[in-house]
Amino acid sequence: MIHRGLWVLGRAIREQPRIFAVAVAGSVLFGGLVIVSAYVVGAVVGDVVVPAVESGEVGTSTLALAAVALFGISVLRVVGIFGRRLGAGYMQFRLQAAYRRRVTRRYLELPLSWHHRNATGTLLSNANSDVEAAWYPIAPLPFAVGTLVMLVGAVGSLFFTDWALALVGLAVFPALFALNVVYSRRMAPRQALAQRLRAEVSGIAHESFDGALVVKTMGREAQETARFAGRARELRDSLISVGRLRGVFDPLLETLPSLGTLAVLVVGTIRLRQGAITVTELVSVAFLFTVLAFPVRAIGWVLAELPRSVAGWDRVSRVLDATGEMPYGDDTLDDGGTPATLAFDGVHFGYEPAEAHLPGTQVLGAVAFTVPAGRTVALVGPTGAGKSTIASLAVRLVDPATGTVTLDGVDVRRLTAASLASTAALVAQVPFVFDDTVRANIGLDRPGIDDEDVWAALRLAEADGFVAALPDGLDTMVGERGTSLSGGQRQRLTLARALAGRPRLLVLDDATSAVDPRVEAAILAGLRAPAPGQQAAASILVVAYRRATIALADEVIYLEQGRVLARGTHTELLASVPGYVDLVTAYEQAEQEREQNRTYDEAAPLPSGLEIEVDR
Repeated sequence: MIHRGLWVLGRAIREQPRIFAVAVAGSVLFGGLVIVSAYVVGAVVGDVVVPAVESGEVGTSTLALAAVALFGISVLRVVGIFGRRLGAGYMQFRLQAAYRRRVTRRYLELPLSWHHRNATGTLLSNANSDVEAAWYPIAPLPFAVGTLVMLVGAVGSLFFTDWALALVGLAVFPALFALNVVYSRRMAPRQALAQRLRAEVSGIAHESFDGALVVKTMGREAQETARFAGRARELRDSLISVGRLRGVFDPLLETLPSLGTLAVLVVGTIRLRQGAITVTELVSVAFLFTVLAFPVRAIGWVLAELPRSVAGWDRVSRVLDATGEMPYGDDTLDDGGTPATLAFDGVHFGYEPAEAHLPGTQVLGAVAFTVPAGRTVALVGPTGAGKSTIASLAVRLVDPATGTVTLDGVDVRRLTAASLASTAALVAQVPFVFDDTVRANIGLDRPGIDDEDVWAALRLAEADGFVAALPDGLDTMVGERGTSLSGGQRQRLTLARALAGRPRLLVLDDATSAVDPRVEAAILAGLRAPAPGQQAAASILVVAYRRATIALADEVIYLEQGRVLARGTHTELLASVPGYVDLVTAYEQAEQEREQNRTYDEAAPLPSGLEIEVDR
């Protein structure tokens, strides 16, 4: 464990050599002055204090010289402390910031299939507490390096002073190191367990907060509280175990230098009586052992934190070394305001298993179809048919196992990220709204999108009316995940976000399910007309359920079990595909029931002060 911890520290030094050099220089200056101050104090006692006591007189000039020497050493020690602490702190926080950026960047590079296998709470822990743990020993590291230099100098000065006192030092210092080694080996598994439990506690908390609506509506508060409390107790017990071990070893690490000082006084007194050393030398060595007690602890701090550092580094490197990257190409698409053509050719796709020994899940098999430029194609199929997977493949959230997905004849894997983002836009099933203003949620700080573009997108999404009615209009804060908005309003807001970028291909994954059918019809009709600044309407791939939505499509693709079973117009499929008829009829009946319930709810008298929000 120690050698792995030292490897992590070595990596930090290689990444920040100049800052580390500044911090170590300050530490070495401090350490050297500790040795010098010990001998200055010894000289003051032996050459000033003792003669003054014996003669009853104090030499003013000698006393002033001693005071100036001690003051000068103190000032220089302050300079050393300042350089050491500033350098160590700057190095530690710079490394933490750099690795948080690396971890977050890696999250963005990894495909969704990797994220599906890793809990959000764990990923938050990797970017936060694990990064902090990995570089936690950096703070005392320069002090420890300076202390090693100081110890070498101290042992040398001890041999120069007296061999017997040097042997005492040689007995104490190895004992300190040996004790730290034992401590690190015992601490390593405890720290690793604590880091893992931190991630699990974070994951449970995030899941509970994220699913607060489900937890409350299902009356699961007690169960979720118990689940969180159980893991929190495990973390508590783990940290108590860490604390107990520290409680045993810390007194020992504090006691050894004090025992060394006591041994120096005993041996030194004997050597003084033998005439082998002077009072000045005895005081210098005793004082040196006294002031060395604290710096030597810096080495213990570093060694004590190595297990935690290794545990944090292992968890961080698991993210940085993760496979499955989705590199982008160098090709771009010409954007002349014309719609794009989307084509699937022999596409197979399956989700990887959560664990290596488990089988994967096959989702799509030999899918092939085309969304011609400016046309609307509807994907229809039962639950689990692969419709959302096709939507994800169309905008390259995932890559096919085999086959190709092309835009205007170019494989999406060859396109740059910017070209792909400007060409195709996805509006997902579950609308995500940031805790920000309406303007920020739609514009997303994209260049070239002003308030006029925002309002144009809102009009296309049939959202301009409710946004204009908000207290502050575009400047209204919508709350976390858009909690101040209804489900249909959130969907229209995310649709406007996609439209604001003027995509040439729009992929709608059941993106209007919470919207009134009349509003949905108006939205789809508006999308079929050219947007401002475009020569023709964007191509549309829509995952559809409602008969009215499906009927608006130029072509319908019917899926079952990840395969295209039929394609044609809505009328043609009604006449030739029984499974399609049954599915659409079931959707229509469910929609009629919802409309009837909604009409009943709107007509029913409400208790005073109670209102029901209806999407309009």
